[in-house]
Amino acid sequence: MYTPKMSSRLAVEALGTFWLVFIGCGSAIFDAKFVVKSLSDPAPVNLGIGHLGVAIAFGLAVTTMAYAVGHVSGAHFNPAVTIGIAVAKRFEWREVPAYVAAQVVGGLLAGGALAGLLASRGGPVTGNLAANGFGIHSPGGFALGGVLVVEALVTAFFVYIILGATKDDAPKGFAPLAIGFGLLLAHLVAIPISNASINPARSTAVAFFNGNGAPGQLWAFWVAPIVGGLIAGTTYAWITGERRDDMDISGSTDMVENAAVDDQGRPVLDD
Repeated sequence: MYTPKMSSRLAVEALGTFWLVFIGCGSAIFDAKFVVKSLSDPAPVNLGIGHLGVAIAFGLAVTTMAYAVGHVSGAHFNPAVTIGIAVAKRFEWREVPAYVAAQVVGGLLAGGALAGLLASRGGPVTGNLAANGFGIHSPGGFALGGVLVVEALVTAFFVYIILGATKDDAPKGFAPLAIGFGLLLAHLVAIPISNASINPARSTAVAFFNGNGAPGQLWAFWVAPIVGGLIAGTTYAWITGERRDDMDISGSTDMVENAAVDDQGRPVLDD
């Protein structure tokens, strides 16, 4: 097995983050609350999916894309995950900036697409793009301190799940399911508190299109998830007593034509 070309890995990271934002935030924007009236009964009926449906959408988005392309890049789709597993020595630090940049670009493309869809039906975009926030911009009115703690906590556990589910002795083929369910559960707690970031790329994706205070509060949704990732990355081996430094979460391929090459032009083996 070989290490895939960086261009392929970055393209996949952008693609996966786009899907995560488009499906997750799109569900929150268009389907969390969907009120209709029938011809037989003029009373409005809410057919929306609610918080549970949005949480499921985020979880299934990361699960499906992890199964589809996770073997190429490791399926991070999240700067906090990339940084957390790098701290755990499961990913090369020198590759972190490129991964994070690809994730942010993919997210912004999805955020722009969602803003365009919302504007196309004549609705106001400002304040309606499922942006994260605290204080008056928190769905439940939670203050900054509570939002920071919850975002860091649920992100830490999310990264713990990733580090555990991708071990060599974990059940084969089930890692994306565990990771997707983990993200779903994190959203169930965090949506009422902060609109659930757990992912700086997801927050950045919609903040600037959303406006309404979101850009000014964006720093919190970089700091807290990354702190959570750092906590998980630095403590996983200590808590479990297991080190898996030799198991990188960066993808592999058996196609030599899509393999990265070293300075001598030789395919790089996936150690």
